[in-house]
Amino acid sequence: MKQHADVAVVGAGILGLAHAWAAARRGRSVVLFERDARAQSASIRNFGMVWPIGQTAGRLHQLALRSRASWLELAASAQVWVDPCGSLHLAHAPDEQAVLEEFVARAPSLGFDCQFLSPAETQRRCPAVNLDQLRCALWSPTELCVDPRQAIGRIPRWLHERFGVQLLFGTVVRDINLPTLHTTSGQVWTVRQAIVCSGMDFQTLYPDIYANAGIRRCKLQMMRTIPQSNGWRLGTHLASGLTLCHYPTFQVCPTLTALRQRLASEFPEYLKLGIHVMASQNHLGEVVIGDSHEYDEAIEPFDKTDIDDLIITYLRRMVHLPEWTLAARWHGLYPKHPSLPLFVAEPQPGVMIFNAPGGSGMTMSFGYAEEWWERHFGPAPQPG
Repeated sequence: MKQHADVAVVGAGILGLAHAWAAARRGRSVVLFERDARAQSASIRNFGMVWPIGQTAGRLHQLALRSRASWLELAASAQVWVDPCGSLHLAHAPDEQAVLEEFVARAPSLGFDCQFLSPAETQRRCPAVNLDQLRCALWSPTELCVDPRQAIGRIPRWLHERFGVQLLFGTVVRDINLPTLHTTSGQVWTVRQAIVCSGMDFQTLYPDIYANAGIRRCKLQMMRTIPQSNGWRLGTHLASGLTLCHYPTFQVCPTLTALRQRLASEFPEYLKLGIHVMASQNHLGEVVIGDSHEYDEAIEPFDKTDIDDLIITYLRRMVHLPEWTLAARWHGLYPKHPSLPLFVAEPQPGVMIFNAPGGSGMTMSFGYAEEWWERHFGPAPQPG
C-alpha cells in the first residue's frame, strides 16, 4: 500500500533535520528517513560549536546568525540544551596578536560583534585560561554550545510531537523517481518533493552525481574528558592561534600571512595534520577537545595517538583543567567540497541534494535550509 507525504527528507543528520523543520513549519507533511536506528555520523561527532565567528563576512555570516536564532528557538521549544557561551581566540605570540588587533579594527564594517581583551580581561571571561605567555584574546558573544548527541536525538522526536513529522529510522531509501519513492524494506511512498541529505553515503542515491562533484572526505580526531568535578565550568569556547589560520574569517587580515609563515616553521606537524586546537564544555561537564583534519588518501581506519598527544600538549598551553582524564576518543568523517560552502544539486525536478557543509553543519544548516525554503516557498509563520 502506498503511503503519502508532501516532502520526503532522506537523512536525519543536522542538515536533514533542518530541512524537515523548514518544510514542516510551512505546513508541509513530512516523512523523515534515516538508514540507521539513530543518526551516528558527523552530526554527533563534533564539538557542538555553533560558530558564527568562523564564517566569512556577508551572506555566510548572516546565515550563521540565522542558525544561531534557530538553535535558541529549539532551546525554548524543544528542550534542546543550548549554552550562549561565546568564544575566545587566545593569542600567545606577537603575530597572533597582530591578526586579532587587525580583525577587531575591521570587525564593525564586516558585521562582527567582538572585542579585544587584555590577559586580565580574558581571565575574567574564562578563569581557567593559562596566563603564561598569553598576550591578548578576541572575545565574540555570538557562539553557542550544544551537545550533538542530545540535540540530534531530541530534535526528531520534537518534530514528530510538534509537527507530526513521520520518523522512519532504520529505513534505507533505495530509489526516488517522483512522485514515487521506494525503500529497501518494500515501502512505497508517494511524495511531491524529496530532499536528500545523505552525508557520507555517496553510493545509494545518485552515485553518478557524487562521483562528478569533486567532494572530498575529511577525517577528524577528537576527545572528551570525564565530567569536571564540583560543577566546574570552562565558561566559554576556547580557540587557539592555530585556529586563526583554519577558518576563512581572518583571511581579510594581511597580517595572517606572517602568522602562517611562522606556524609552518614552528609547528609543521600541526599544519600537516590539519590540527587547530579548540575546547568546549557540554551540559554534562565534559570538556570536548580537538581536532585534526586528514583528507582522502591520507585517511586510515585507525586513529593516531600522536595526533591526540599534539592536541593535548598545545591545549595545556591554553588552559588549566581540573581534570584531564579522558572518557572517550573518536574520529568522524564528513564530506567537504573544495570550493563551495554547500553542495547543491537537482538530479530531477522536485528532488534536491544538499550535502557537504564541511565542518560547519551545526553552525550553518538551519540557515541554509531556511534560506532555500524561504526563497522558494516564502517565509515561515512566526512561532507563537
